[in-house]
Amino acid sequence: MISRRIVLRAAGVAMALPWLESLPVAAGSDRSSEFPKRFAVLFMGNGINGNHWWARGNGNGMILSRSLQPLEALKQKINVINGLFNKPAVGMGIHPAQTGNLLSGVPLLKGPIVRSGITIDQVLANQIGRATPQASLVLACEPPMTGYHGTDFSMTYSSHISWGSAGSPAPSELSPSRAFHRVFENRGSVPRQSILDRVKDRAASVRRTVSASDTQRLDRYLTSVREIEMRAERLRNSLQDDLRERTRLMCDIIALAFQTDRTRVASLLLARDLSSLAYPFLDVRGDHHAASHDDLSDGYERIARFHLSQLSYLATKLDATAEGDGTVLDNSCLLWLSNMWSGWKHDNLKLPVVTAGGLGGTLKTGRSLEYLYAGDDNRRICSLYLSIMDRMGVTLDRFGDADRRLAGL
Repeated sequence: MISRRIVLRAAGVAMALPWLESLPVAAGSDRSSEFPKRFAVLFMGNGINGNHWWARGNGNGMILSRSLQPLEALKQKINVINGLFNKPAVGMGIHPAQTGNLLSGVPLLKGPIVRSGITIDQVLANQIGRATPQASLVLACEPPMTGYHGTDFSMTYSSHISWGSAGSPAPSELSPSRAFHRVFENRGSVPRQSILDRVKDRAASVRRTVSASDTQRLDRYLTSVREIEMRAERLRNSLQDDLRERTRLMCDIIALAFQTDRTRVASLLLARDLSSLAYPFLDVRGDHHAASHDDLSDGYERIARFHLSQLSYLATKLDATAEGDGTVLDNSCLLWLSNMWSGWKHDNLKLPVVTAGGLGGTLKTGRSLEYLYAGDDNRRICSLYLSIMDRMGVTLDRFGDADRRLAGL
């Protein structure tokens, strides 16, 4: 039988297709486990505007604050989680020490030798990544820093959220064009030729075997691929970088990789700790880090809302892609977070956390969850990571500083 996951292959390129309902399930497959679970983390450094970051109620009645407004149309598929913290990063110093173990919960090492711990995304990549052509995508919208902070922690900790081992961050891809071609394994001798032109005969063959509705779905997908390919090429050739286009392209590439099952794990560093990104389109003077020292200002609220809108954009794209009776978002968990709450105080006693997607029905959504007063042992962010990994089939006795799951999730 033909698998529902088809790969159009040509010289030096492999274009995977999304799920198509009219293609028969591969012989021996289990329909109940047909759709994979995916995980992606999106990070913005230096905290948020705490006056405009809150959610009240649940489901249709949930009320979202100004910074969370981009998620209004998705509020039945999100969780806004308040009060979690990364205890090993508290009281260790500002910036690098608040960032380098955010996704691992492992104490950091000062001085010239970096030591953190493998992060949740790479734990998942080592396990479920075996089933996909790429174990994970590690993307960034801002280059890393070098040197040391005044706290004697390496700037490497501020520059990377994904770590493949204790001593090595996962290499991040800064170019949307290279990330795009990586997803489609584009290593051919004619890189300037559109990958669609190279697989057009195979795409035509698929059209003849699927239903009319799947033909429309296929055409929409191919059109989307071509549009993303062109935008990535324009950005690569542009003399002036556009942060808005870069962030959207990175989200588009994650969406392509997830809907075609090229990978099930991704991380996107939207703005690193001590970020130097500029936001003239938001009418903000100075860079991200400087703006975060006035974190209750309207300008910094606009910065936080801009980066939260990337979660909304990615989630909406995944929610528009059907898989069986649900969507790709329904089978995913997108995690958005920062390394601190207040940039002015460098306060990380609690962190802003939002999830989107239900992981195949295993993660209840449409909720505002409060843990701030549950006691420190019951609000560890690594407990959230254990709970997410459980739902993705990776069960650990302990992760980071947590040995219990997050209650009520």
